[in-house]
Amino acid sequence: MRYGLILTSLFACVLSSGCSNNLLVSGSFPSPLIDSDPHTLGVFYDDTFRHYTYTEASEERSKWTIEQGDAQRQLFNTVLGKLFSSSVELSQWPLTEGSELAPSVDLVLQPKVSEFQYSTPRETKFKIYEVWIKYNLSAFDREGQLVADWLVTAYGKTPTAFMKSDEDAMNAAIIVALRDLGANLSLGTLRVPELKVWLENNPAHTQIAANRAQ
Repeated sequence: MRYGLILTSLFACVLSSGCSNNLLVSGSFPSPLIDSDPHTLGVFYDDTFRHYTYTEASEERSKWTIEQGDAQRQLFNTVLGKLFSSSVELSQWPLTEGSELAPSVDLVLQPKVSEFQYSTPRETKFKIYEVWIKYNLSAFDREGQLVADWLVTAYGKTPTAFMKSDEDAMNAAIIVALRDLGANLSLGTLRVPELKVWLENNPAHTQIAANRAQ
């Protein structure tokens, strides 16, 4: 009798898509081999970005709760630390007049997640997960004036159908997507027209200091 009740409960769970999957995304990201811009970049991650969690709201899908704030922050820090000569996290934005970082930061970047989507094997009919993430990036000068605003997309899928669990498969797809994001950031950031013009017309503070010392 007890065995029958367990089977019945499991069957009901599948039919109602009520079973839940909880995932804390983790992985590693290689440092890109790129030339650095001489400016010092300040990066501000608000609480929503730092603790970004996606929760599936649809009653027709499996219940996923995906925490990826730490992983995406790790990716941004890895790439931006190479893209610019120096990159520092800011605890607040806009910068206050008395902030210790105010004199040294040339530019401030604030990323936000604007969209997160995924597909499951049940939907694709393949034993892989696919993930699409869209980020909105805003760059400001030290006074808080908007310099550039643009979107960056990322795509990833489970590299193999042979994964130990659904959580492992989803985690792998998200890490691939974040690595794709890293490549897009490395190759595209300094090509954003408004940002490129601003960087060309505003020498880095380190350059100004060096010129004064001569």
